[in-house]
Amino acid sequence: MSLTSAPGARRLSRAAPHAGPRTESPVVELNVGGEFYTTTLATLRKLPCSKLAEMFSSSAKACTDAEGRFFVDRCGTYFGPILEYLRSGQPPMQHIPEVYREAQYYEIKPLIKLLEDMPQIFGEQVARKQFLLRVPGYSENLELMVRLARAEAVAARYSEVLVCVVRNEKDDANCADTLRLLEANKRSVVKFGPWKASPTIDDLLDCVKMDIQAQGYQCPGRLIPRYCIPRPLPGWPKTWKV
Repeated sequence: MSLTSAPGARRLSRAAPHAGPRTESPVVELNVGGEFYTTTLATLRKLPCSKLAEMFSSSAKACTDAEGRFFVDRCGTYFGPILEYLRSGQPPMQHIPEVYREAQYYEIKPLIKLLEDMPQIFGEQVARKQFLLRVPGYSENLELMVRLARAEAVAARYSEVLVCVVRNEKDDANCADTLRLLEANKRSVVKFGPWKASPTIDDLLDCVKMDIQAQGYQCPGRLIPRYCIPRPLPGWPKTWKV
């Protein structure tokens, strides 16, 4: 997601300089997902290589709300801690995973590094990486999902990719005919698994969802399982719509 031109959009620019040597960054009012903030362009541009600084660069065009505030279509609840970090350098002490996701989106790299060293993120990241290393072809399948979704979105405002998750070799064999049928019907399907590790199918789907969202794409709030054959049998693999 980026700030894009829209009705009522205006180009960011600095205010006319004051008389004399005093030069101050102009005050900026923000509407981040319905939460309102007041700061300066200097604060927003503090890290020049971040996406946040790019969004508020002098050449960017920004959407504004009905009151003329610059609008950012993200969750505003956790933008406050990011703004406070840019102002004071102090990392947040609460809602660490949520702030971490927003810091990743805005590409606030020093904050990301600080948060990754905290127990709430460090333990999860290490365990998650170890798990995904044991899922064959995970990164390749994730990339395939994005390519399929983008190809479908060319002709529509949304895309749909079915995710088939098989936990073991038996499920993999049972699912083969169903996958061939779906592909013959021109359905976009990506298969994950089987794998030899303790985490469950729900754990894998959580990883897929997090990685897709980290790239700026949207997924359903909850991935809901549905059997991939007309009359489900116990133990058969399932597919998820993403």
